[in-house]
Order: sequence, then structure tokens, then C-alpha cells
Amino acid sequence: MLDTYAKSRLLTGDPDDYRAGLDAWAELPVDMQYLAPPDWTPSRHPTTLAKPFYVSGRGTYERRSCSTLHFEPCARDGWWIDRTDHGEQLPIRANIRNVWDTKRSIVLRSGSAHNYLRMVEHVVALRLGLGLDSVMVRTNSGDPPLFDAGSSPIVDKALRAGLVEDPSRELVYWTVKEPVVVMGPRRSFLLMLPAEGGDRRMHIDCSVDFPTAIGRQRIQFDVFPEAFQHGAQARTNCSCPEWWLVRTFGKLFADLRNLGYTRSNILIAGRRKYLNEAKLVHDGKSLEAVWHRATLDLIAALSLVETGRLAGRIISYKAGHALDVRLVAHLYLQDLLEPLG
Repeated sequence: MLDTYAKSRLLTGDPDDYRAGLDAWAELPVDMQYLAPPDWTPSRHPTTLAKPFYVSGRGTYERRSCSTLHFEPCARDGWWIDRTDHGEQLPIRANIRNVWDTKRSIVLRSGSAHNYLRMVEHVVALRLGLGLDSVMVRTNSGDPPLFDAGSSPIVDKALRAGLVEDPSRELVYWTVKEPVVVMGPRRSFLLMLPAEGGDRRMHIDCSVDFPTAIGRQRIQFDVFPEAFQHGAQARTNCSCPEWWLVRTFGKLFADLRNLGYTRSNILIAGRRKYLNEAKLVHDGKSLEAVWHRATLDLIAALSLVETGRLAGRIISYKAGHALDVRLVAHLYLQDLLEPLG
């Protein structure tokens, strides 16, 4: 199997680094699997919300503010973000063409430089995670809320609102024409494999490797609502030095002193132990970091496909926002997608 993966088309990076990264990934034990029931199949028709809902919370980057997102059913294809505080600006379509930045989070922008939404990954991940194809998100801020349980408040309210299908339209599923790889720093990589036999499901094998209490973690799961709901509880994480920087010298810098981080809404990892309670414990080991990485980072980037949904298999090793977005961009730059028959 490794030899097969090694022969995948390398879109970026060095072949020797890729082989070394592949060998390191293969050595990682699988900590948890969350597979869909054998009789579960993705929808054949596009979906939207049955009714609107809203969520509110402390601002991610403006901690003194209260940020609110309103989610509404939408007849147009895709996810749309309407900044109601800006006049004469069209809603931002959540797709790869509107990615503005990936340094700290995925930022989408369209039109005016002020017409943006930061940390968008924690929101749009619901597109593929729940199979929610069309939504209008209205907000009067570019700063989304940060919750004590990842994106669970959004996911739970979306499920309570309900999803409805449009039986008059067929949903397109895309897969890659051949196995493709993008490389990042420190031998990180993303490998995407075609769907087999017309299978419309997406399977993810995700691993992280941190020099902190997080350490090495690896999960395998099918992208279906129950697995996504489980992973969406995971908070973002930071190291102990990053935490103390925010609390001390970081107060000298506006972009740090206004962060809405608390001991409740992020996971703080010291060198050998966590500074607060780690969640999503499985067989005595917290897998919160890798579940966050897989569901609220990677799935979010994959949700930036222009239309429809993705099918196939993704292997992620030590990747991050920039590499996620780079993969999706190359799918279009190099015409790598084809519809499932």
C-alpha cells in the first residue's frame, strides 16, 4: 500500500521528503475509528435548512464584543456570508476563489477589503460535515464567536432546525482523477485518493504530531453527521508559551490582546501535560487536538469546493490551514476533479 501511495502524483514538494513523511505516517498507530453504518449513504439531492436559527458568543478576535451569526435557508447553491454592517457589498460565497488569508485561520473576503469573515473554518465545516449544501449566514461583524465546545452550538442548532432536500435537483459528487499529493514544511502532506466504485462517501485518515502534551494522534473516520458531531466538540489548541504570551507581553499588540481565548474555549498544551481539562478522551487519551484538526480545519477547507461535494479518501499528516487550502486550489488549477458517474 505504501508503494502505491508513493507513486501518487506530487503536485508540490520534494519526492524524498514525501516518502520520508509517508513512512513516518505509516508508523503512527490508529487511536480511534469512527465509521459510518454499512447502510448509510450520502444524499443524492442538495439540502438546506428547514428553518433559520442563530448563535451568539464572545468574539474570537474582539473578546469584549458579542458576536452573532444568523443561519437561514437558501435557494442558491452553496454557502453565502452577508456582512449586514456593510452597504452595497454582495454576500461572500464560501469557496476557494474567495480565500484571502490562511495564516492564523481561513479568512474569506469578496469586494471591499472590509467585506470579510475570519475563522470561517469553524462555520463552513458544516457544509461537508453535515451534508448541508446551501445556507445564508448573516452577521454584522467579521469576527465569529468562539465557544467552549468547539462548533457544537452551531452543529446542535443546525440539527434541531433540520435539513430538507430539494428532490428536483441532483447533487454532483466530485472526486480526483488520480491520487494527488501536496507537501508542506516538516514533511507534512495531504494525499487525496479517488473514490472507488462510484462510492459517494468521504473517508479521512488524519494525524498530528506536536512537541507538547498533544504528541502524536491519529484517527480514521467516514464523513457523516454523527462522526462530525462528535469531532465538532473539539476546541482549537495552543501551546503553553503561546498562552502566556497572550496573557503577558501579547497585551502590547492589538491582534493578541483582543483575542477571546479563555481556559474554557481553547485547549492549552504544556510540554508534558495540559494546563486545563482535555476533552474527547478515548481509551485514556485525549484526541481533542486531532478531532479539531480533522473536522473543523480540514473538512472546512474541503467545503470550499465550488459546487457539490467531494468523495474519496484523504490522508492528512501534520498539515494545517495553508496546506489544506493549497490542495483545494490545485484541484482547480490543474483540473483534477471529475464527477462521479
